[in-house]
Amino acid sequence: ERRKPQDGRITVKTPMRIVDLRISTLPTINGEKVVMRVLERQSSAQSLEDLGLSEHNLKRLLHVIAKPQGIILATGPTGSGKTTTLYALLQHNASPERNYVTIEDPVEFHVDMAGQVPVKERIGLNFASVLRAILRQDPDVILLGEIRDEETADVAFHAAMTGHLVYSTLHTSSAAATVARLLDLGLKPFVLASALEAIIAQRLVRKICAHCRE
Repeated sequence: ERRKPQDGRITVKTPMRIVDLRISTLPTINGEKVVMRVLERQSSAQSLEDLGLSEHNLKRLLHVIAKPQGIILATGPTGSGKTTTLYALLQHNASPERNYVTIEDPVEFHVDMAGQVPVKERIGLNFASVLRAILRQDPDVILLGEIRDEETADVAFHAAMTGHLVYSTLHTSSAAATVARLLDLGLKPFVLASALEAIIAQRLVRKICAHCRE
């Protein structure tokens, strides 16, 4: 069916690597418009040490994620590496004794040690409803792809206040703007103070090739 927008996923395997392609199609008067997003599986396995954080910030972040509960937010514009940061957080010191769950729209990278749930709005599976269901599965660590609305924010922050470690993202320009956005979503100041452990406001910076730099 080419008369309606569609989304899909293709996995391409080569001798050197495995690449996932996220594909979006849109019908136009000139035919289908196709956009493909290339997701290299090995890029999801970056460690926190590989993300380019300063030694001081890395030390502070490691201290925060060692806590048993709370919420950590990665913020920034689209394409700023927020999801990569979340996966690095999720996989840091991962233990088979802990229950890891991700909620994503769509699932970007496959993680063997986590139960990964895709959001399907068409059948009523949004971030908030899936998160409520997951809380009955006794999770220890939850990766929530994005906080989009008041309902999701409320469930996520209350999960972080009741013994769960939650990682999520927001599309804001700075750490200060993130707090303002959360208040705008209806969260009370005491909830923010009780649950919010850290905000990572990030941008991508180009690296000079190790073989080219002088």
